[in-house]
Order: sequence, then structure tokens, then C-alpha cells
Amino acid sequence: MRKKLKDLDLNLLKLLKAVVETRNTHAAADRLGISQTSVSRGLSKLRDVFGEQLFIRKAHGVEPSELAEKLAEASDQMFTPLMKVVESYQSFDPIEFNGQIKIAMNIFFLELHGEGIFNALSNTFPNANFSLVYWQEQSLSEVLNGSIDYLIHFEGYPLPQEIYSHTLEEVDLCLVARKDHPVLRKSSDWESIYHLPLARVIIDGINSKRSPVEEIYIAKGFQPRVSLVTHSIRVLTNKLSTSDAIMYGSKYMSLLDERLTSYPLPELPVQMRKIKICGGYLQTKRGYPLNQHLHQVIQSYFDELVTAIVT
Repeated sequence: MRKKLKDLDLNLLKLLKAVVETRNTHAAADRLGISQTSVSRGLSKLRDVFGEQLFIRKAHGVEPSELAEKLAEASDQMFTPLMKVVESYQSFDPIEFNGQIKIAMNIFFLELHGEGIFNALSNTFPNANFSLVYWQEQSLSEVLNGSIDYLIHFEGYPLPQEIYSHTLEEVDLCLVARKDHPVLRKSSDWESIYHLPLARVIIDGINSKRSPVEEIYIAKGFQPRVSLVTHSIRVLTNKLSTSDAIMYGSKYMSLLDERLTSYPLPELPVQMRKIKICGGYLQTKRGYPLNQHLHQVIQSYFDELVTAIVT
């Protein structure tokens, strides 16, 4: 019976409840809006699972057994919480939501966009409690077990199929350095810049040893002079603004410090002239209103950011 229960069509329990309450197969068919034939087939399937004595035929209908009555009662208890779940989806109000929201992002994004994302989320979920944390070694397992509601990372970070991932923004890359840079204000071709010191942020899981740009330097016969590698955006911007060091990044970096600006890239492969920022959450939560609202708010934040940069 246990195996048959796993395969039981839940609609049959609705049928059973209707027959128990009406004690008549014709009346049950009318209540459910189905044919008498469908009722007969459904009862046959129920008897196959629960036994022949589920209902006893009478002159003017059927008499439910004790088991049938208890199953009808149990179906009520089962469908009620299911309906509550459905209703909670339909009536979800982010303004009233007072639960915990945890978002993990690459430390670079947390430094660069954390404040803006938090402000956007706070406006949508004014009563929620937030945890905005940087991506760590255990973060992936926390996403998989449901502890983290949303993640933001670079496209190149490997994520399993259990996580639904989507592009939030495709960022045009540039050189970032101090304003009136003695070299970049004249040229940013390879022969002019190859000797300049490099500074970069560590992107855990992607470039902790050597970045793709450094590989290009080596392929061209240049030795990259990496003068700073750090997790700290503040340390990075200070290095760039007080020296001749350069960074391969985005215009967003130049917005963090008025002493910085952006310059054109040297000749690079097309795939290295842009980078994608991705958001994601569990595939099993794709229908959850909370996750859908989180995605909408964060996507809107990046859309508005792009508009501000362009204008």
C-alpha cells in the first residue's frame, strides 16, 4: 500500500471526500463537475489502494466505511495547509514581511554595491532583517541548504545546476587610474602601459593566483608588475589615486574616489572587454515570492546604475 500511496492522485482524495459527504456517486459527480464514469473510475482506483470495503453499496447510494470517513477527514487536514501555502504566495506583501533576508556577494561587489543594494532592499522590505555578507568558502553550501536567499557573483564563478543563475548586468571594462595620469592621458596602447604597476582586487575562486589580464601580458612577452593584490576596495582606490598604478576594472571604480577616472583599454580579446555580474538562488525557490521580489529589486538596482553611468 505504501508504494501505491506515493503514486496516489490527490484529486482522488477530493473525490473520496465528496462521496463520503454526499453518500451518493451521482451527487458527488455533480458537486465536482465531472461525469459519473469519472467517479466510478476514481472509486475503483481508491479501492485498489485502500481495499474493496472502502464504500458499501446501498439502495439509494453508498455507505462509507470508518476508513473512508477517516481518510476524508485526513484529506481536509492535508489540503488546509496546502491552501495556506498557496494563499501566502498570492497575498505576499514585501512591506509586511518581517523575516530574515540573507544575501551573499563577492567581497568586491559588497564593497562597491553593498550600500546601494541595501538601500533598495530596505525600501521594498522595510520590516525585514538583513544580513549582507561577503562570499566565503561555506557560502555555496548555505545557498544549497536555504540559509542564503540570494547571491551575487561574477559569471566565471562555478555554480552547480541546483542554483538558478541569471545575468544582472554586462559591464564594459576600462583602465582605472588617477586623473591626469602621466601615461594614460596620452596613450593606453601596450607599448605605452606594459611597464606600469598593476593593482587588482582578489576575486576568490577566480583569480587568487593570476588574473587573465596578467596572462595576456605574459603572452605578449611582458612581465606584469603586480604592485598590489587586495580584498579591500579602500586600499585599492588609495593605491590607484596616489601612484601611477593602473587597474583593469569598470567605471564604477572611478565613482568611488573623485581622484580616479577611466581610460580606454589596450587591445584585448572581445571576451575580455566585458564581464557579467550574475545573481542566483536555489532552483527550488524560483516560484517563491520572496526570491522573486529580491531578484526584481536587485535587477532594478543594476538597471538604474547602468542608466546613471550612461547619462
